[in-house]
Amino acid sequence: MAKRTAVKDAPKDGINPKQPCPCGSGKRYKACHGAPGGATDVIVSRPFEGLAAECELIALREFVPSAVAKLPVKDGREVTLATVLPMAAAGLIRGDDVPFVGLQVQTRSGDISRDLARALQWAQQAKTGDVLPVVGPDNGEHPGRLQDLLDTEAEIVPELHTDFLWWMPEGTEPTGDVALSLERANAAILPTERLDAPGVKAAYWVDAGDKAHLRWVRPEPEEKLLPAMARLAARGELDLGEGSRYAGSFRAHGLLVPVWDLDREMHAREWAEPAEALGKRLLEALASDEPLTDAERRARDGLRGRQITLR
Repeated sequence: MAKRTAVKDAPKDGINPKQPCPCGSGKRYKACHGAPGGATDVIVSRPFEGLAAECELIALREFVPSAVAKLPVKDGREVTLATVLPMAAAGLIRGDDVPFVGLQVQTRSGDISRDLARALQWAQQAKTGDVLPVVGPDNGEHPGRLQDLLDTEAEIVPELHTDFLWWMPEGTEPTGDVALSLERANAAILPTERLDAPGVKAAYWVDAGDKAHLRWVRPEPEEKLLPAMARLAARGELDLGEGSRYAGSFRAHGLLVPVWDLDREMHAREWAEPAEALGKRLLEALASDEPLTDAERRARDGLRGRQITLR
């Protein structure tokens, strides 16, 4: 007699419970959105859409190790956005009464923007020394989404750090779990710098040890960006000059992040001007409405073959 499939292994809402949850948490669906009492909200694939700071938020969420930025809050107390906080907390009020919210946190929600809005609301009301470990289940009092609380037209300019000493007020020493978390966090940092050049935003140089990379979060929809990149690739112009090569791209929170391998012997600042030139070529290619040539279509197919999805 054939073995029957257990009910607990049957797909729920069309998703195999043993497969990774579509929310990107890294957990199996049955232990995340598919769990009894788990999150049941709609998964928002592009949570920061509508914010001028969208690309920077994605970079800070996904691959910038240690950075902070002032949030352009419409009303209320000023709050600082951080890549990651001690113990990966969703929020904390530092000992000098400076409020922080964290981006790199564990969440079971399908909408990171909503979670950040709730952490932001908490930070505006909390007291010195308070910590928000995680954003809990929605109690019906959430403030909406990040887009409702911030000036949507305002950019953010991250301040990058080489360590996490900014977790502590100046002149204080970490102790206990915070000291241990600080030590581990500092040990995991990859040297990272933000490129500073006209027309270059959310582009980060990262020293991965054996080689360096440029990771550039692009604001264009993938269906427009990929053909433009293909036009450049077909002409041999999808690079930053000598010592660089296009490596591939990954999707994160609804946008495409192209990645280039770089000669790590060159300083990050040396790539700013080539990135500016590449950005101009890309904008010109984006403006073209000519059909792709055969060579450009082959280049587009090759680019698609080097894509992965993170979120």
